[in-house]
Amino acid sequence: MADKEESSEKKGKRSDLRMILESITKLNYLNPNDIPDIPLYMDQVLSFMDEQLMSYKRFEDDKILTKTMINNYTKNNLIPPPEKKKYSKNHMILLIFIYYFKNFLSISDIQKIFGPLAERFFDDESDIDLEDIYQYVFDMEYNSMETLMKEVISKYKLSGDAFPATGNKEDDDVLSTFAFICMLSFDVYVKKLIIEKLVDSKSS
Repeated sequence: MADKEESSEKKGKRSDLRMILESITKLNYLNPNDIPDIPLYMDQVLSFMDEQLMSYKRFEDDKILTKTMINNYTKNNLIPPPEKKKYSKNHMILLIFIYYFKNFLSISDIQKIFGPLAERFFDDESDIDLEDIYQYVFDMEYNSMETLMKEVISKYKLSGDAFPATGNKEDDDVLSTFAFICMLSFDVYVKKLIIEKLVDSKSS
C-alpha cells in the first residue's frame, strides 16, 4: 500500500514538472516578421512589448517595459536614441534582447554586450543587420530547447535520490525539491560566471 502511495506521489510530481516544462516550451517566440517595420512612439512600443511578451510574466501586474526603463537604456547607451521620439524595428530588437538579459546580468554587462552590436549592426547599411542576428540567435535557441529540457529532466531524476530517505514523505519532498532547485541554480550560476568572464575578456 505504501509503495502504491509513493508511486502515485512520484507520478504527481513528474506530472507537475511536465506541466512546467510544457509552459516553458510554449513561451511566445516573437518572430522578426511580427515586429512592426514602422517607427513607433514610446507608448506604442510599451503596448506592443507587453502584448507580445505577456507569456513571460510571472505575475499579472508585472511590467515587461516601462518608460523609465527605456529612457535608462538610452542614457546608458544600451540602445541608440530614438529619431524624433520614434523607435525603429532595430530599437525593438535590441529591447527584446535586453528584456531577456536583464533577468540575470547587470546593466553594465549588458551595455558591454550590446554596445558593439548597436555600433556595428544598428544601421541597415551593414552586411548583416540586427534582424538577421535576431533570427539566427532565436533559431539556434529554439533548436536547442529539446536538449535543455532533457538536461532539466535528468537533474530532476538525480534530485530525487540526492538525500537518504527520512521516512517522512513530506520531508523527503522538501529535500528533493530543494536539491532540484540547487542543481538548477548551480547551473545558472556557473553559466552566469562564464558570461561575465567573456564580457570582461572582451572589454579588457
